[in-house]
Amino acid sequence: MNTEEKKETEDTEKETAEQAQAKAAPETEQPQKEEKKADKKEKKAKKKSQEDLLKEDLEAAKSEAAKQKDLLMRTAAEYDNFRKRTEREKNALYANATADAVQEFLPVADNLERALSQADCSVEDLRKGVEMVEKQMAAALEKLGVKPMGEKGEPFDAQFHNAVSHIESEDLGENVIAEVYQKGYLLGEKVVRHAMVQVAN
Repeated sequence: MNTEEKKETEDTEKETAEQAQAKAAPETEQPQKEEKKADKKEKKAKKKSQEDLLKEDLEAAKSEAAKQKDLLMRTAAEYDNFRKRTEREKNALYANATADAVQEFLPVADNLERALSQADCSVEDLRKGVEMVEKQMAAALEKLGVKPMGEKGEPFDAQFHNAVSHIESEDLGENVIAEVYQKGYLLGEKVVRHAMVQVAN
């Protein structure tokens, strides 16, 4: 075989190999394209799945927010009703307590009215009438739980007494009530009125 024939043979073999490679290339590229399409579909499916999950979470959050809003509105309405009911009960309690107190003093007012309606009355009878009314007043106060306080000779206590004057006295001890100008009153432990007193130094 001469050089030219040898060269032709090599060129032929090379051309055959290139043709075979060209035929094999599409077969190799086809699976790669299919893999890329499959990847795209998978990514698209994942993206859609994530969107669905986000939508579900959003709907759940909206539903929970609506429930909380409803609960808040109900609680606010209940509190408003409770406040109004408490205010009514408080007013009713005050009105009842005032009515009970007034009822105890009405007989005293009746007796004073009767005493003033007497056309002819001696001083002695008038005095007796006033004494009776005073006793009736004391009984009404006692029934309401009100007790007088502040007596001559008692130690002075600023929690219960109001000192309006001071005197020097050898007969009385220091810081002792020398005179009571106006009685004080207690309702339980609450001071209704401080006693107005004179204190010895």
